[in-house]
Amino acid sequence: MTIVASGRAASATAPAASDKGVGPLLRAWRERRRVSQLELALRADSSARHISFIETGRSRPSEEMVLRLAEHLDVPVRERNSLLLAAGYAPHYPETPLDDPALDALRDGMERLIQGYEPYPALVVDAGYTVVAANRGIAMLLDGVPEKLLSPAPNAMRLTLHPEGMAPRIRNLREWRGHLLAQMERQIALERSDRLRALYEEVAAYPVPEEDAPGGEPDEPVAYFALPLRIELGGRILSFVSSISTFNTPMDVTVAELAIETFLPADPATAKYLHTLAG
Repeated sequence: MTIVASGRAASATAPAASDKGVGPLLRAWRERRRVSQLELALRADSSARHISFIETGRSRPSEEMVLRLAEHLDVPVRERNSLLLAAGYAPHYPETPLDDPALDALRDGMERLIQGYEPYPALVVDAGYTVVAANRGIAMLLDGVPEKLLSPAPNAMRLTLHPEGMAPRIRNLREWRGHLLAQMERQIALERSDRLRALYEEVAAYPVPEEDAPGGEPDEPVAYFALPLRIELGGRILSFVSSISTFNTPMDVTVAELAIETFLPADPATAKYLHTLAG
């Protein structure tokens, strides 16, 4: 069963024009990417002098130049709109509600993808980790999670780290929690999102056990190729490694902020158990 959140995907803070102007914003992105003015100029087919003039406000960049610099600095799509507004231009990228008919093909494709991944877990989240869609593998992992965490719009970070969510069943909670918090920190460094920062502060404040829960070791040692999520389910310990996919060169803010996370069995026992349940 696929679970699709109703309405539009929740978004990060809406873009707003900066009172600092586009120059300081571009300089901040360049410094964040650790790119010199000369290197950026070469990438953008410009000159270091012109880049300097833009950053100091002595020259107003064209709309095309703003977009070109943003592209070469790998600025998130939402923030590209913010740069355009700061330069006095209209936003270039639309933000289409996820339930808009224009995105029917996208929603259908995502649902087919995560359903086809069964019996392994897969879900789709937005920039604030609100769950947009999930397959039966995820529903299986959420067994026993209280309704208050599942509605009206479940949040993947809360579901995982809340003491009434999956956290008590995660056998390597400290490691997995550290991985998730580091992931959020990297995202916050790229996006000016008060909502995301508030979520980070909330989940980071959840209680942490002094040590991970014991037990459930496989009969034979397993050399994991990535940090696994080790979670108890029905008296068994299942191990997964996750992979996150995003859309290539998105032209819409909503689409740019969607991420598909799939969980691959990290050992033969987990794969066998899931296929047995599905069979």
